[in-house]
Order: sequence, then C-alpha cells, then structure tokens
Amino acid sequence: MKRVILDTNAYRRVSDNYKSTITVLESAEEVCMSPVVLGELFAGFKNGTRESKNKAALEFFMDSYGIRTIEIGRETSEIYANLKHILEKKGRPIPVNDIWIAAQAIETGSVLVTYDDHFKYIPGLRIWNE
Repeated sequence: MKRVILDTNAYRRVSDNYKSTITVLESAEEVCMSPVVLGELFAGFKNGTRESKNKAALEFFMDSYGIRTIEIGRETSEIYANLKHILEKKGRPIPVNDIWIAAQAIETGSVLVTYDDHFKYIPGLRIWNE
C-alpha cells in the first residue's frame, strides 16, 4: 500500500502491539493521521489518568513512523457533505467524525486502516482488511 490513514481504533491496536496493524504501517510508503483522529485521541487522554504519558507515547509513535497530519480543506468538506448525504439517503448514518475521516481518505487516495465495520457503507472508500 502506498498511503494509509489510521483510524482511532487502529492507533489503539498499534499501542496494544497488534502485529497485523504494525505490519501494514511498516509496509506503507506514507502513513497519515487525520486531525479528527487526533482530536478523538486527545479527548480520550483527557478522560484518563495518564494524559501526559499518552500524549508523549502518541508523539513518539508519530515521529517513529514519520506520520503526517493531513489538513481538512474545502475539497474534504465537499466530499464530507456528499458522503453524509448519501449515507442519510440510504438510511445508514455513521458517526460524523468517521465521515470526516473517510472524506480525507478518499481525497488523498489513501487506504483507511480501521476496525469499524460501518465504513463499508461509504462508497469509494478503500478499507484495509486484516
């Protein structure tokens, strides 16, 4: 795979030392992270008792894999709106944050590394299968 984007649960699997998730990161030419995923992670860290340790571990992880944070711009916003509309018409709503993540993956031509099944309802999204 050339470029992958990590979902929040994929980062957690790497943290838990899941070999298959680590392997996909090591084989990708570029690994990206959405600011939406970072926001979800930071929010989770705030709810725990080890916020500073978790932030440091995330920074180390991102530096180790050379992970690039991708921006949300106008094109991402248009893709998001289209996907949200399609999902609502199909009666298949998914969490709003996940629509943003999918929009970024589609915009950048990336494969989304995730363990959430609801992403399969998004047309045009390439999903990594373990």
